[in-house]
Parts: sequence; structure tokens; C-alpha cells
Amino acid sequence: MSEKKVKFEFEKQNKNSVRYKEVPEEGMPPLIGSIYIQKWFAGNSKNIEIIINKED
Repeated sequence: MSEKKVKFEFEKQNKNSVRYKEVPEEGMPPLIGSIYIQKWFAGNSKNIEIIINKED
């Protein structure tokens, strides 16, 4: 199993969600791009991190 941490920073706020854009590692292309998180969970967070587990 392989694990990858992906960091995101605040991009834009919508009516019910917050859009975050990926902060790619230096020299690497984005893995995910932008994501939307519901406001009830995101709150006022300016940065979030998602962990992806790849099961081989």
C-alpha cells in the first residue's frame, strides 16, 4: 500500500461549499486539481490536507 498526502489552499467560496486548489510538490504536476468541500465541514479553513492510500 502506498500513501500520498496532498495539500490544498483556499481558492473560492460558493453558497454551500468551498473550493480548494491543489498545491503540487515542486517539479510535479497536480495529482487531483481542485476539490469542493461542504461549508459545514470546511468552516474557515484556508488550508486542508487529504491522504490518499493506493492499495496494490
